[in-house]
Amino acid sequence: MNKRIHYYSRLTSPADRALIAPDHVLPAPDEIYVYSPLGTAFKVDSCTDGYGKNSSIVTIFMIWNTMMGTSILSIPWGIKQAGFTSGIILILLMGILTLYCCYRVVKSRKMIPLIDTSNWEFPDVCKYYFGSFGQWSSLLFSMVSLVGAMVVYWVLMSNFLFNTGRFIYNFVHDINVTDIVPGTNGSNKVICPSAAGGHSPQNRSVMLSSGNNTGFELFEEWWNKSQTVPFYLIAVLLPLLNLKSPSFFAKFNVLGTVSVVYLVFLVTVKAARLGIHLEYNWFTENDFFVPEFRILFPQLTGVLTLAFFIHNCVITLLQNNRNQENNVRDLSIAYFLVGLTYLYVGVIIFASFPSPPLSKECIEQVRYFTFCKKTSI
Repeated sequence: MNKRIHYYSRLTSPADRALIAPDHVLPAPDEIYVYSPLGTAFKVDSCTDGYGKNSSIVTIFMIWNTMMGTSILSIPWGIKQAGFTSGIILILLMGILTLYCCYRVVKSRKMIPLIDTSNWEFPDVCKYYFGSFGQWSSLLFSMVSLVGAMVVYWVLMSNFLFNTGRFIYNFVHDINVTDIVPGTNGSNKVICPSAAGGHSPQNRSVMLSSGNNTGFELFEEWWNKSQTVPFYLIAVLLPLLNLKSPSFFAKFNVLGTVSVVYLVFLVTVKAARLGIHLEYNWFTENDFFVPEFRILFPQLTGVLTLAFFIHNCVITLLQNNRNQENNVRDLSIAYFLVGLTYLYVGVIIFASFPSPPLSKECIEQVRYFTFCKKTSI
């Protein structure tokens, strides 16, 4: 019987369930055993209902953390480009629009008649509605967004690992590092690249060490941000990539929300110290005037399209939800949390940016903002 079932399963694709053995010819889940050559039998527990599935709270945080990325660092810059009021409105409208599109993607499988679509992925749905062109187009653009995200996160993880290693080395060897950065606002330094004539800020350092420089030069040679540290990440990540349990990665992914909570907490504390700086004087000329609307608002919508993008993998994420009837509810809650996080972080950073003495134009896009974050927020 086992060989016959395997033979039938290879005659068609996994999405076609025409030749799959019916349930009445298979033993009950609690009666399935695996017999070893030593004569012992092991009960298979993975066939029980709900095993390896995620609860609604895990699914919500998994979707939330999957959508949250480096886009959150660009939201304050996007609000500056779009204008304060129009930026808030655009975040709400884009969140609702992308949620509705994601809802249509989730419901698209259920609307296909006479075909079992329980094992279908997003490319399979695109192939049904748009043919081979839709299938390969969805795969192509999914790979483009995936490769882009991988490059960004690899760079970020390399920077974090490099800075962590350098901090530990400086702490152990009693090396004092003093950054020379263009800043203002007293002890709360805020980098303003545009104030330096449009050139990128130079993060020069003065190192005061009580020992010789031979060991430090050797450390700099083997702990290089672009030549060695990115390859050290392979030794850290390769064992994790060999794990086969998707449920483990789903639960491990939830830990990423800790960093989001920390960022929200950090932004709140910094905003409480810096205060709110918004100038709305419409009748007096002011260099620190905050416009309500700007013609550059499409730049914020472009950031938000990627910030709220999860449509190509939402079917896969929701397949592991233990309660399938709650998919729409869990998806809506996750989008609400993402939109609320973007709105809170973006508005608070923009409003608390010290203007005066600096102008809001000092808020730069992500290539500077990841650098400014360490000193401004």
